[in-house]
This record gives sequence, C-alpha cells and structure tokens, in this order.
Amino acid sequence: MTAPELPLIDGFGRLHNNLRISVTDRCNIRCFYCMPADNVQFMHRDKLLTFEEIVRFVRLMVPMGINKLRLTGGEPLVRKNLADLVAMLSEIPGIKDIGITTNGILLADQAQDLYNAGLRRLNVSLDALDPVKFQEITRREGYEQVLEGIEVAKRVGFDPIKINAVSIRGITESEIVPFGKFARESGCEIRFIEYMPLDADAAWEREKVLFSSEIIQTLSKEVMPLVPVGNPDPRAPSTDYQFEDGQGRVGFIPSVSQPFCEQCNRFRLTADGKIRNCLFSLEETDIKHLLRGDALDDEIVTAVRESIQAKWAGHHINAADFVQPKRPMHSIGG
Repeated sequence: MTAPELPLIDGFGRLHNNLRISVTDRCNIRCFYCMPADNVQFMHRDKLLTFEEIVRFVRLMVPMGINKLRLTGGEPLVRKNLADLVAMLSEIPGIKDIGITTNGILLADQAQDLYNAGLRRLNVSLDALDPVKFQEITRREGYEQVLEGIEVAKRVGFDPIKINAVSIRGITESEIVPFGKFARESGCEIRFIEYMPLDADAAWEREKVLFSSEIIQTLSKEVMPLVPVGNPDPRAPSTDYQFEDGQGRVGFIPSVSQPFCEQCNRFRLTADGKIRNCLFSLEETDIKHLLRGDALDDEIVTAVRESIQAKWAGHHINAADFVQPKRPMHSIGG
C-alpha cells in the first residue's frame, strides 16, 4: 500500500473517509423526486469512468484515509458487470467497507455475484410497500421484483439489509406503519429519509417534507414505542432506534429538519468523473479530464484536496440563499 499522506480534511476540520461513487446516471424507474418521467438525456457511455479509472482513483484516495466506499447510480445494477468492479475494489488494501444503494429490481439476478465479489453492505431504495403507491412514486412497474430481490439477498447472506424510504408529506404517510411492521417481521432495517430538493423538475417545497420527528411519533403510537440506540460511528447520517421489545430497527436521516453537516465525512465521484464535495454543491472538479489526460498522481490528489478544502459548512437548504443544484439526483449519485 502507498505510504500514508496527510488526511483529507476540509476547512472546518471535518475528516473525510467515505467516498460515494456513481457508476451510471441510468435508471430503470423514474422516481419523481430524482429524475424526469420521460425523455431523459443520459450520458453517453464513453463519458462514464471505466472500472480501471475508478480503481485508480480509489487507490489514490486510500493513503489519505478513504476506507469506505458506496456504489450508486442512477441504478448501479444497470451498469454491466458491476460485480467485477466490486471485486476490483475489494482487492485494494485499506478499503474496509463497500456498500451499494440499489432500487432492487435487478437484485435477484445479481445478489449472488455481488456477494461472491466481496460486497456485504446493501441498501435497497423502496418508498412504499403498497404496490399502487410504489407505481405512483416510481412511475414504473417493478414492485414484485424489488421484494424478490430483498428475499434473494437475505438468502445469499446479506445482513443487515437496509431499506431506504423517502418520506413525502401527502404521499407516504400511509406507509409509515406498514414499514414499521416490516422492520419487525423481515429483519431488515428501515431508514426514513426526509424529502430533499434534488428533483429534476425543481418542484420541491419544504411543506412536502415529512419530518422524522412525526414518523417517530406515529410509529411509537401505532406500532410500539421506539428507543434510541447508540451508533458506533458518530459521523453516520442516520439516527437509529429500535422498538421497545428489541424486535425491529428503524433509522432516520433528517437531512432537512436536523442537518448533520457538522459531522459530514463524505464526498462524491459522479459517473462522468466529477468530484462533488457536497450533495448540494454548485461547483465540481473534473477528475476524468485528469485521469484521461496523463496527469500525474500528485495532480489528481491536489485537485481532490482543493475541492475538499472548499467544502461549505452546510447545505443551505434551510437558508434564504439556497440554490438547488442543476444536476438532479440520478445524475449526482446518492
């Protein structure tokens, strides 16, 4: 392994060890909070980073302390031979944890290959347990495939499996209790995520955010009281609870009502090779240009350091000067 360098610290003293890598902007569903319903202009395939370019970049980040990776999209499982990338990343000395966030539609077919490649951490995005509500949100079919994918992943050995559910006022209130019961019955951990302004149509309104505190009250009243549990990583975005009898775990990511920017340890590499030091960044650093332009390793490292150093104190969602990024969520990577 390359000799350690100075850790990757921003201007507010936040240490970064977590890199999220988008492998594609393509997706097989069309969630309204993430992308347009139709006529999406996807990146041309030659614009995407190759697996070898991704691996080179990760190898350069490890000496600065990066040891956690998460593969995202779009929908990462639509990227051909993704298990090969997982295997390549798993072999990099210093990488301790690799996860994937998927909508689960293709998971049943790929779960075994991903597990064999070294993947152990799996998040499935599922906003509704009612199939009609699922189609309303995703604007596509696929509900049964998602449930099948979760079951196959459990049989393969993924444990725990986290279910990410975006909470939207006026749409998903009816899903709160079913998800609470699902957490108790399935062994999966449910994570409610507050609706964020990253939609392609820029139609987000704060009034549509279903706050974590309200969901906690609903679950405690209608299922069973929730009890906070300690998180071994204070920089993790989720605040975790379990039901009073110890059966069923639920997490909350209150990005809007209780921002966790002060503990942020993450940055992102988009599918087309741009560094984003915050999910809501308005500026990007072009790493693909360096990777394909015969840049020296030191030049790439310097570009990343400069990007992280320029990171904001917070995302500004609750401020009057907030500006929504031009890239929608599917193009950024979760």
